[in-house]
Amino acid sequence: MRYKGTIIRPPSEAESYLLQVTEGCTHNACAFCATYLDKPFRLRPMKEVLEDIATAGAIIPETLRVFLCDGNAMVLATEKLLAILEALRKAFPDLQRVGLYANARDILRKSESELQELSRRRLQIVYLGLESGSDRVLDRAQKGATAAEIVEAVQKAQRNGIKASVIAILGLGGREGSEEHAVETARAVSRMNPRFFSLLTLMLVPGTPLYEEERSGRFTLSDPMEMLREMRRMVELMETPGTIFRSNHASNYAPIAGRFNRDRQRILDELDCFLTGDSSLRPEIFRGL
Repeated sequence: MRYKGTIIRPPSEAESYLLQVTEGCTHNACAFCATYLDKPFRLRPMKEVLEDIATAGAIIPETLRVFLCDGNAMVLATEKLLAILEALRKAFPDLQRVGLYANARDILRKSESELQELSRRRLQIVYLGLESGSDRVLDRAQKGATAAEIVEAVQKAQRNGIKASVIAILGLGGREGSEEHAVETARAVSRMNPRFFSLLTLMLVPGTPLYEEERSGRFTLSDPMEMLREMRRMVELMETPGTIFRSNHASNYAPIAGRFNRDRQRILDELDCFLTGDSSLRPEIFRGL
């Protein structure tokens, strides 16, 4: 089992076998992200991928979940993805699900029948960064997709049997754009009604365009309480029956979990405890990406 460079995965994939099928990210231009700046994008040779699967199957045949790395494994041609999924099925007899990070436009490029076949072969979940429902914020963040495209991609994936876990970033609109960011993100997530929705909190990383904007005074980073008020606004406005909500990422000041719309009031009450000081925020020293 071979890995190149930094490997990241969602918190929910902590127990999964991580299989690197690509290196880097096809877009690799988001203004807030430095994850793959030192790793040019490439597809790993299928021979290597299949060898890694065979090795893992011999060592950990009891594997239940697999996560395909790196930043956008959905870019692979459907026939390659199907070959990988078939090899995983043979290597891991009890395999329950396979997940991956996906770019919205790569989902949209695949036909309904392709997505259905991927789902049948146990591709059960895709993780997508919405980041913001505001096109103005997305444009500044150099996301490379519109909110409408990301909404359509999530709807298409879920319509064809693949659950979506959607991520947004608190503070991405800056202090000045906080209200627009919160309102439009809530609107976009409501249109998607994803199976899972999680929030991260913006942390400026040296070497990224947004970090340089903040240093030059062109972007004002919200403070922790402003971030929490932004989160509260999103929670207040979202209408996503059945969506499982998490803010357990290490970047967040307030780890909260629940199910919409059932737990909305409890989530708001917990946020109010953080806002009034009755609950303590995660210390900066314990925050991370």
